[in-house]
Amino acid sequence: MAETLSNDDVVMLLEAGLGEEAVIAKIETADGNYITDTSALLDLRSRGVPSSVIAAMLKRSVVEPELSDSSPDPLVPHFPGVYLMDDWSPVARMWRIDPTASTQTKTGGILGYAITGGIASASVKAVIPGEAAQISTPNGNPTFYIYLDAPGDASSGTFSTGFGASIQSPNEFSLVRLAEKKGRREARIGSMNIAGAKAGVMDKDQIPFTYEQLKPGVFKVTIGAAMEEGQYGFIFPLGGGVGPGIGQAGTAGARVFAFGVE
Repeated sequence: MAETLSNDDVVMLLEAGLGEEAVIAKIETADGNYITDTSALLDLRSRGVPSSVIAAMLKRSVVEPELSDSSPDPLVPHFPGVYLMDDWSPVARMWRIDPTASTQTKTGGILGYAITGGIASASVKAVIPGEAAQISTPNGNPTFYIYLDAPGDASSGTFSTGFGASIQSPNEFSLVRLAEKKGRREARIGSMNIAGAKAGVMDKDQIPFTYEQLKPGVFKVTIGAAMEEGQYGFIFPLGGGVGPGIGQAGTAGARVFAFGVE
C-alpha cells in the first residue's frame, strides 16, 4: 500500500535526523495529505521545519484543476481543443470539436494547367472523410473558444504542426468553407501556376474572424459575417515536404476542426 505523508510525518522524519534534501525528495515522490492553512504553517515553523521543506509541502498540496469538455464558462479549465458555444439549447454548454487530420491530398485543374502551359492554376486540396461534421449549429454567427496547450507543453498533440512546433494563437488558423463532395469534404491548401507555387489556404478562400485572449492560452473567436448553411472548418497545415513541384504544396495535408451550419 502506498503511504500518504502528513504534517506530523514530515516533522517526525526531520526529528529522526533525515537531512533536509532527503525529506524534500520524500515529499516530492510520495502522496501527501498536508494541512497548509496559515496556523498549520506557523506550527510547522515553530517545530523547526525549514522553509524549503514547507515550500515542498505547499507545492504538493496544490490541487490540479479538473478539466472540462462541456462547461459553458470559458474561464473554467478545458481540455485543449476548439469548442463551439451552444447558445441555442435550453441549457448552455460547449461542444468540443474533434480534429480530423487529412493526410490525403488531391489535385484539381491539372488539365487546364497543362493545356495553358501553366497560365491556368492547378490546386491542391485536403480531403476530409465524410459528407458532414458531427457538430453543427443553427446560428450563422457562432462563437468559438480555443484552448491551446500550455506554453512549452504540447503533450495533447491537438495543435502540433510537426517537427516539435505547435499553434500559438488563433491567428495561425484559417476558417474556410469546405467543398461538399460525395463521401468527403475538401479544402484547398495549395495552388500552382506559371508564376510559382503557393502552399496554405488562399486568401480569397478565408472567412474573416476576430479573436480576443481571455487568459493565457484561452481565446474567444467570433465570425465577421453570418455564414450560410454548409460545411466549414478551422484549418492549419501540418508540416511536410518542400520543393517547387505542385505535389509539394501541402503534401502533408492539414488538421481540420470541422463543423456545420444548418
